[in-house]
Amino acid sequence: MRKLRNKELNRLSVEEFKETEKTPLIAILDNVRSLNNVGSVFRTSDALCLEEIYLCGITPTPPHNDIHKTALGAEDSMNWSYHEDTNKSVVDLQAEGYKVYCVEQARGSTSLLDFKPQINEKIALVFGNEVKGVQQAVIDSSDGCIEIPQFGTKHSLNISVSAGIVLWEAAKWIRGLV
Repeated sequence: MRKLRNKELNRLSVEEFKETEKTPLIAILDNVRSLNNVGSVFRTSDALCLEEIYLCGITPTPPHNDIHKTALGAEDSMNWSYHEDTNKSVVDLQAEGYKVYCVEQARGSTSLLDFKPQINEKIALVFGNEVKGVQQAVIDSSDGCIEIPQFGTKHSLNISVSAGIVLWEAAKWIRGLV
């Protein structure tokens, strides 16, 4: 086995990426404060060819060197928009036919093991603040919560790690990879 070189990866140019059909999946960042977490979500979203990223509340926006440090240019390829009010974004996306799920530990949440969206289903996933999580009002407006099963003492993952896990799981179902 040999590690592939960058030129063997068949990477799309930014222009080709913008023209490529997207996974009907939106990542919503609800008051995420870390520039590095934001950049990481950009990079993951590009890798999975997501439709868009919503940056809400106090979530920082590009351009910024610390976002670029982890996004590695994905802030240029990904569609993104800023929204002052996360809850309004949830309601607006639902009106456009999206199912909106918060990634949060909540009474009655669905285990990620049981979350199986349909092929081409329009989904938006809300990831919350590093300390406080997703706002309760946003949870109340959403279609449900998805919880990542955890087995240690912390029962808490960094938002960029949670986003990587849950976005991949949703994308593989929506793209029909399973």
